[in-house]
Amino acid sequence: MNSDNLISRRSALCGIMAAVAVPAGLVTACASAGSSGAGSTPTPQPAPTGQAGVGGGALVALADVPEGGGVVVDHPGGRKIVVARVSATEVKAYDATCTHQGVTVGAPANGVMTCPGHGSQFTAADGAVKKGPAAASLRAIAVKIDGAQVVLA
Repeated sequence: MNSDNLISRRSALCGIMAAVAVPAGLVTACASAGSSGAGSTPTPQPAPTGQAGVGGGALVALADVPEGGGVVVDHPGGRKIVVARVSATEVKAYDATCTHQGVTVGAPANGVMTCPGHGSQFTAADGAVKKGPAAASLRAIAVKIDGAQVVLA
C-alpha cells in the first residue's frame, strides 16, 4: 500500500466520522501530521443551554441514581451531563465533557468519573481532577432533588 492510498482512506474515514457528529476532540485525531489540527488544543465547548439556571424538568428519577454512583443523562440543551449521588440525600451534576479532549466521561463508580479517552478521572463530590491528563475540573451544573426526581435547579 502506498502513502497516497492511506491519505485518501484517512480522509474518507474522517469525512464519515464528521458526518455522524463525532465529538470534535476525536475528529482532530484524523488530521494529517502536517496540519494545524494535529496535537493542537481543542476549541472550548459552549456551556449547555436550555433550562439551566431557570429550574426545569426532571433529568432522572432519584431511584435510578445509585448512591456512590451515578448516571449520564441528556441535558435539555442537547448535551450530556453526569448526575452523581454523593449521599442518600445529595446529588451533584457536571457537564459530561472531559476537559482534556472533549470525550464524554462515564457514569461515576465508587465516587469517581473516568474518561474513556485517555483515563482522566474526576471526583463525583466536586468534579475536581483526581488523575490527568485533564488539568481542569468538570463544570458543575446546578441540580436539586424534587420529590422523587433530580431536576435542574
